[in-house]
Amino acid sequence: MDTRFLGTADLLEVPSVAVVVDVMRAFTVAAWAFAQGAEKIVLAESLEEALALKARHPDWVALKDGPPAPGFDLVNSPGLLRSVDLGGRTVVQKTTAGTVGALAVKEASLVLCAGFVVAEATARLLRTRGADCVTFVVTGEAGRAEEDLACAQYIARRTTEAGTDAAEFLHRAARSRAAVELAEGVRQGVHPDDVALCLEVDRFPFAMVATSEGPLMVLRPLGESG
Repeated sequence: MDTRFLGTADLLEVPSVAVVVDVMRAFTVAAWAFAQGAEKIVLAESLEEALALKARHPDWVALKDGPPAPGFDLVNSPGLLRSVDLGGRTVVQKTTAGTVGALAVKEASLVLCAGFVVAEATARLLRTRGADCVTFVVTGEAGRAEEDLACAQYIARRTTEAGTDAAEFLHRAARSRAAVELAEGVRQGVHPDDVALCLEVDRFPFAMVATSEGPLMVLRPLGESG
């Protein structure tokens, strides 16, 4: 499998297969949302679009980075989200890096969104689809986020070598700038368990596939049978 690891701004062409990685915390949060019963996640282009979608669909749940804000129901924290019942709900998610990266590759034939919590399911789907060339989009810190690169490299390795040990990759992620800032409370909208939850390997058995549905980019879970 031919792999590339690029930041969002480095995407000069539409990849065939893209795996968009945001470990801390967008796609860990997305996975938790599905685990809590969400039917789908709409990836918003902007905070304004997220609020407009919420206004048109009052039963949808709007989620953003940072501290709580008027019009938004939730913040981008897996620790806070894990106690929320999202059964059958649609979530609108707008984050600084993860949703931006996914929307940047929306024309790709296959777009997967990933973190450590869905690593094996993501690797398994890549194997099942027989992906020859995969672009991993490292979303954090303009493509330099160590936790996202470590996770991307882990998924890439695990796609071809199923027995790959996660320890080295998790160690890198745990020492990343994002992990330190979350642990030290530098970032807002944080739960004390967020870092640990983001570093749980294979917590969930599904991959997350983003597709265009009309004008919207929609993320849905896809299990082993898919």
